[in-house]
Amino acid sequence: MSVLLDAEPAPLAVDRATTALVIIDMQRDFLEPGGFGETLGNDVGLLGAAIGPCRAVLAAAREAGLLVVHTREGHAPDLSDAPPAKVARGAPSARIGAPGPMGRILIRGEPGHAIIPELAPAPGEVVIDKPGKGAFYATALGEILAARRIATLLVCGVTTEVCVHTTVREGNDRGYRCVVLADACGSYVPHFHEVGLAMIKAQGGIFGWVSNTAAAIAAIRAA
Repeated sequence: MSVLLDAEPAPLAVDRATTALVIIDMQRDFLEPGGFGETLGNDVGLLGAAIGPCRAVLAAAREAGLLVVHTREGHAPDLSDAPPAKVARGAPSARIGAPGPMGRILIRGEPGHAIIPELAPAPGEVVIDKPGKGAFYATALGEILAARRIATLLVCGVTTEVCVHTTVREGNDRGYRCVVLADACGSYVPHFHEVGLAMIKAQGGIFGWVSNTAAAIAAIRAA
């Protein structure tokens, strides 16, 4: 059964059976005070505003039995999956693999790599460890979605203009209908958040649709 989801640039018919919730990189190092993001001079409170909306839509998705996918950006301890050009960016003390306030920066298994407790994955939920910005690159996400015949992705998380945007672009190129939930996303630079959302819905929805958690929850429950 399809229902209309209020979105821009136009409402979108969604079927709960073929819709998944994808929560991007809500990790301690990016969101918590004292984490890697804050050490770079960012105001992590700007990302914290997305936690409540993410929790709300996650609860609705779980209640409705939607496929839930969590992603984490990070690399193997030996950095074998980290391109040298990526590792070399930034000050030596703030590079991937360097010691950080929550363990080695962006290394799988370190405390900072974990998803924040408020959004911790439930047993059985998919967790995608990705070495890049997008959730499809070098991961099994495409195969997982295909096995469940997923057509629509409700996307939220951080940051809007980087990992959320890259995932939406990747999904769009693979034929998925991507709906970004604006209030459940965030950026360290508010202007980038606004521009990133504008780019997604521009030109008739060139990369996808933009909606919000209230509309998404209403559609999930109505279906």
